[in-house]
Order: sequence, then C-alpha cells, then structure tokens
Amino acid sequence: MNRSIDRLGPRCPERLREACRYSLLGPGKRLRPVLCLMACETLGGDRRLAIPFAIALEMIHCYSLIHDDLPAMDDDDLRRGRPTSHVQFDEATAILAGDALQCLAFETLLRAELPSEKLIEACRLLSQAAGAEGMVAGQMDDLWAEKHGGDAVLLASIHARKTGAMIRASVELGVVAAGGTTKDQDIMAAYGESIGIAFQIADDLLDVESSVENTGKRTGKDQERGKLTYPAIHGIAASREKAERFVAQAEEVLSVYGSKAAPLQQLARYIIDRSH
Repeated sequence: MNRSIDRLGPRCPERLREACRYSLLGPGKRLRPVLCLMACETLGGDRRLAIPFAIALEMIHCYSLIHDDLPAMDDDDLRRGRPTSHVQFDEATAILAGDALQCLAFETLLRAELPSEKLIEACRLLSQAAGAEGMVAGQMDDLWAEKHGGDAVLLASIHARKTGAMIRASVELGVVAAGGTTKDQDIMAAYGESIGIAFQIADDLLDVESSVENTGKRTGKDQERGKLTYPAIHGIAASREKAERFVAQAEEVLSVYGSKAAPLQQLARYIIDRSH
C-alpha cells in the first residue's frame, strides 16, 4: 500500500499524498484485503496475483471512511484511534484525498498480472459494490433514515449495500484472481453476504456496548444521531442471535471446500467475537 502511494508522481501535491497515506496506512483490521486473499487461497489460487485487488479494496474502503467522517455525513473526529482526516488536515483536503484514493484504487487493480477479461470483471465487481447501487446507495439511505426513520426492511437494505456489498466484492475478487468457476462465485457471494450482515450487526453492538478505548472511535453516537441500527430495531439480545445465525450460514456454505475453508470460517467467527 505504501508503494502504491509512492508511485504518485511529482504532479501530485505533497499534502494530498500525505493525506492519502495517513488514511490508507493508519491502524486497521484490513478485513476486506484479507478476505480477498483468503478467498483466492481457498480456491487454490496464488495470493500474489490477488494483492493488487486487495490493495484496491482497502483504498475504496479508506476513501469511504474519509467521506463518512466529514461533518456533512457522520461528523466524526476520531477514527482508528487517531484524528479523522478532516481534523488532521482540513475538510477540503480530506474530500480530495478520498477522491484520489477512489481513482487510485482502480489504477492499482489494473496492475494485477491477470488476463484483460479478468481485470474487466474485477473493475465491474468493485465499481458496482462501491457505487450508486452499492456502498454509496447504502450511505444515502442511512442519512435519509436519520431524519425520517425506518423499519427492519430498510435497515437490512441499508446494510446489505453500505457494508455488505464491499465485503461480498472482497471475496468475489478473490475468486476472479484464483480463476474460480461460476459456482465458486455463487458460494463466495453467499458467504460474503452473510458475514457482511454479521459484521454490521457486530459494529452496531460495539457502538452500544464498547468504549472509545476499544473501538478507536466515538461510541454511543448512533443513538445520539437517531441512526437506524440492529439494536435499536431488534434489541441487543436478538441482534446478537441474528449475528450468530449469519455466521453459522457463512460457515456452512463454505463446507463444500472442506479444510481449505477453515481460515475463512475462522474469520467469520472473529467478526462477531471482536472487541473493536
């Protein structure tokens, strides 16, 4: 990831470069890149071929965090235990850093040493997951629900797009890198959808039950802002049960791969057991 930022030439302003580096290289779980590499390995692929895809996923994720944290969106001043990008730099620089990372993601993806048809498919998967029917759509409806409210159906729809779409794309890109079949794509997509929902439920629960020391960001803000969350709609106990069921589904759908799927199954369990 650091080398990807270093590839930006002299026409890139140094302040913009450092703002991109600040968000991309900051502390984090790197969940989406890890999912991509693990999916590739599960199917017997060479993880080295998937590394550009993995980096592109993290760039898109970081761009979305920079923009989500802005005052016009979620208005957060702490992310991953550090000041958010617009606090560390300024709002305009943060917006431009997010823009730059989004473009750099696709440039990086296209560096993968794979046939052109695979690169085209990878671009399609990533752009759809991140765009106006995926992550961006989920964020739009999330902001709308803060002001107008919503129900369990809208909640599920928001998080399937805002969080789930990129998590699903992460394993789907791993399939592309490994040269997997249509059946592999269907299996990994089902896995990604299940853990995407489980991840968001766990995030919602952490906002209610954890602390800023554990999460590296402000907690309790979802309730303050009137956000549509799983604990708000279903309650804490029922939300935890739902997360458990989705993880069990994710583990089961991968059983066709036998012991090769163990890392992805363990990662699914980590998603709801984590404390940050």
